[in-house]
Amino acid sequence: MKADLGQKQSIAAPLEWKKLVTTLIMLFLGVVMVIPFLWMISTSFKTQAEVFQYPIQWIPETFNWAHHVKVWTGSNSFVQYYVNSLKISIISTVGATFLSAFAAYGFARIPFKGRNMLFMVYLSMMMVPPQVLFVPKFLMFDWAGIYNTHWALILPGMFTIFGVFMMRQFFLSVPYEITEAAFIDGAGHLRIFFKLILPLAKPALATLAVIDFSWHWNDYENALVFLIDRNLYTVPLGLQNFILENSVDYNGMMAAATAGIIPMIIVFLLGQRYIVQGISNSAVKG
Repeated sequence: MKADLGQKQSIAAPLEWKKLVTTLIMLFLGVVMVIPFLWMISTSFKTQAEVFQYPIQWIPETFNWAHHVKVWTGSNSFVQYYVNSLKISIISTVGATFLSAFAAYGFARIPFKGRNMLFMVYLSMMMVPPQVLFVPKFLMFDWAGIYNTHWALILPGMFTIFGVFMMRQFFLSVPYEITEAAFIDGAGHLRIFFKLILPLAKPALATLAVIDFSWHWNDYENALVFLIDRNLYTVPLGLQNFILENSVDYNGMMAAATAGIIPMIIVFLLGQRYIVQGISNSAVKG
């Protein structure tokens, strides 16, 4: 028995070391990823002369709030850009989350001829680079009369192939016995979808909403191509205001970028409870 105990301890020791080394590696990578954000926040409070000071002074001697004030006031205020970005991101995220779940339910729960083949064709569209579609989308939006409007970003943003794929995979993990019992009780597909499937899919919906919101909030290329009027600009386009003719206002740009990450942090905190709940439920099921 003592031999067995010693053998177990000899096996557990390398596993603990592996876990410790893995944790240290992940901690190091996490710190490396956070450093640019710390530099961004630090630079937003510095003077122009301190931006490229070496070695880096992470905590400024005096905190300069003028750059943050300039972001929200004056002729180049970012208030309108933030309102535009929030409008586009929120509407697109709500639409994309609902439509993705709706389409995914059809691919996962409604049997019809050629369903899997159609889904594979739909999924293959992810291989098409979005830049290839700029010219066809430009012509289509101009014909539809939505070019240089926020609808040119909102309507395409409501359809996401990744969202349909992600929700379909979640719906496939829900036992069929649940929907079969609902069918026996006389429920149809719409009632099952809204009353049964969607409540179970809160973790997946929250995860998709967080990812989709970050996509739309940081979207630069589509806004650059389809928006001309400065009053319609989003936050990524508004950052161009800090690129001057002969220089770049790094302090102002970092102040605007610092304020730009606040909505994404808020959205993540709102959806964090459902994401963690989904992970916990998966661990219990496993």
